[in-house]
Amino acid sequence: MKIGTVIYKPTIVDGFDISVYYSKRVDGVVGKPAKGMYNDITCFVDAKSIRERPELVALSEKGPATRTNKAFSLPWDFVCPTNEEYQSNVLRFIEDTAKEDVEGVILNLYHFPEEGFCTCDRCSRQHRESGLDWLEWRAETVTDFIRRAKKLVKQPFGIEIWPDPILAKERFGLDFEALAEYVDFFHVPLSSHNYVTMYWVDTLTRDFKKLLKKPIFIELSAEIPREIETKALLRTVAYVSSYDVEAILLLVHDADRAKELCRTAVNDSNYRNWLEKFGFENMTKIIERWEKIY
Repeated sequence: MKIGTVIYKPTIVDGFDISVYYSKRVDGVVGKPAKGMYNDITCFVDAKSIRERPELVALSEKGPATRTNKAFSLPWDFVCPTNEEYQSNVLRFIEDTAKEDVEGVILNLYHFPEEGFCTCDRCSRQHRESGLDWLEWRAETVTDFIRRAKKLVKQPFGIEIWPDPILAKERFGLDFEALAEYVDFFHVPLSSHNYVTMYWVDTLTRDFKKLLKKPIFIELSAEIPREIETKALLRTVAYVSSYDVEAILLLVHDADRAKELCRTAVNDSNYRNWLEKFGFENMTKIIERWEKIY
């Protein structure tokens, strides 16, 4: 099993097998492709562009796909995924990224915002002309975008999926089986401010391990530096490591936080004894590697 970081600055941290950098973010900030790293690209969430061009926003009968629309609980502002101009810009960014010496490409938020989106004139027309029912048209629209993106990338190619194993197709247009044909791995973010209670991580990891037909990267949040949260995170990493996932990714603000986690794991004798007692071999091997560095 591999261990990795997801980071906001293009930095490779010693002791980690995979390094992921957000090169295009939900707030609209766009960075340069990070060489030697997986570049994670936000597709149809762009707060900056929607502020400048409100006509880009995805629509529903209950209003736009924005954080200020209290009919929904959307965490971000979503662009309509059938907007040809914006699609082309995103695909061009993906293509330009893949031309650089990057380790791989990951796409996130490439789908519809939620159930009921999008009902703009363009989406309504495309749905009507497709002859498909609503759910199938939305799923085909999402899958077709991933199909087009895949053609532009020669490196390992993956997609993040919203962690809903049951309603992902109805809510977002995610057809896991169809998408699996075009990706090398799935990236599943299981984000939380803390993992003191972690049974849900265990449940979702097992669910996605059974559902998805390609290797899985599980992402956990590692941004909170307090002692209780850090100890709970490290135990959760150990539990996830027992499910034969391809990789566990730790979301950190910067390289210093990643190094701090390594040192904490190496120097916590109670944690290491607990790993040995309950047979968490994958995590033990990772810490043995960290011990040589930190």
